[in-house]
Amino acid sequence: MINDMEFHTKAWMNLLNDELGGNFTWDEVKAQMYGKNPEVMVRMFGSNRFTAEEMDRLSYEKEVRYQREFFPQLQLVPGLNDFLEKAHQKGILMAIGSAAIPFNIDFVLDNLNIRHYFKAIVSADDVLLSKPHPETYLKVAELLEIPPNDCLVFEDVPKGAEAAFNANMQTVIITTTHQKEEFAHLPNIIHFSDDFTGDFFDELVAS
Repeated sequence: MINDMEFHTKAWMNLLNDELGGNFTWDEVKAQMYGKNPEVMVRMFGSNRFTAEEMDRLSYEKEVRYQREFFPQLQLVPGLNDFLEKAHQKGILMAIGSAAIPFNIDFVLDNLNIRHYFKAIVSADDVLLSKPHPETYLKVAELLEIPPNDCLVFEDVPKGAEAAFNANMQTVIITTTHQKEEFAHLPNIIHFSDDFTGDFFDELVAS
């Protein structure tokens, strides 16, 4: 919904390298930025470096830094505000299935005043298994009371699109973070777009 991955990557780089003594490149960090924050730290430093309490504290600090830096740039991807409003007017059920913690989801929904569009929210705190496991999207479908194969997912990262595939859901990719070729291995992609503008999105909410 927002184009913030550069700011997440910067926040992770600051934490992993500057504070925790890592020596990771931008691409190395970007490749590991999926799932829950403690899982990222385990992938980067191993399972014995931090206690659970330390990872929770560091995760929160990372998100505080991210929000502080990104807030002046906070806005929806072009076209999304109109798309959400048109879908809402049509009675199309919408939900959020995110690897983000509620702290970050609330940051976006409340500052942009779009919470009312979403009937259900599944965050990192609501699942045991992170994307690419399908639990996040299957929980969304359950809360919406819609069969998984009748859901359409909007994603911007390969692991998320893989989670949708594992949940038997078709996916639209917004290429704000990753390029089209990075999704070539996934057969559930029906459309690629830079944003939410264009005939494809108009047609989705027209019927």
